[in-house]
Amino acid sequence: MKIWENTTILDSYLGTFDLTKTKKEADVAIIGSKPIVLSEFSKLKGIFRVGVGLDNVPVEDAKRRNIRIQITSPETNEYIFEETANFTCHLILKMLYENSGTVEPWEIKIRGPLQDKSLLVIGSGNIGRRVLDKMQKFMMVKTFDLLENNFSDLKNMLPTVDCVTLHIPLTNRNRNYFDKEKLSRMRYGSILINTARGAIVSENALFEEINNGRLKAAFDVFWEKPYSGKLRQFHPDRFYMTPHVASKCDKYIKSAAKDFKSFIKELEND
Repeated sequence: MKIWENTTILDSYLGTFDLTKTKKEADVAIIGSKPIVLSEFSKLKGIFRVGVGLDNVPVEDAKRRNIRIQITSPETNEYIFEETANFTCHLILKMLYENSGTVEPWEIKIRGPLQDKSLLVIGSGNIGRRVLDKMQKFMMVKTFDLLENNFSDLKNMLPTVDCVTLHIPLTNRNRNYFDKEKLSRMRYGSILINTARGAIVSENALFEEINNGRLKAAFDVFWEKPYSGKLRQFHPDRFYMTPHVASKCDKYIKSAAKDFKSFIKELEND
């Protein structure tokens, strides 16, 4: 089978698989977070999604063409959930401690204690729940979830916290969910963390808030990859960027490669 990919995450583990850059030759597509246009693939039998979420997968078109879709296994997803939560905590702590002092010049800046800081976790799913459990050992943590709260709760919470972290899926309904109105409610000097999906946040609205000095942010996900948009000018001080690495530990990649090989065997036996 010929394999086409729009992510290189599994390259070191694909061994002797026959890779192609020609979409019309591909029997199977390996995709990451980037979308694909199914009409460009005339021979496709299967799509393997590396990671969680199907927002970039043409599910209905695939069903009509009897193209099988495979996502990573629960075992693999556990690595994704845990590592993404850990990396989110890293970003939160990094941003809250970034003004502790400098070496050149040697200067100590007095800060308030972390236990007095507050965090709002938006989304209480597999990753958000883990972030809550980890961060409440360090600081005050509040949660907001559309399944548990009213929208008015979010309006009231945003001005009261030092940091907001996003853990909701990307759907047509919540594209640009964090818009000008919500960002404007955040406390002056507070921080927005995003390891979920870039398009959940309005790029233009966030630019305005960072440009005028009201907010800071740390993102591991973007509106396109590699990101070269206008927010990049604020990296690393006011808009800290990492290249979508939150979940990328070796055990996750090895486990995903194992899932892919099992998927290929199933396709070959059909």
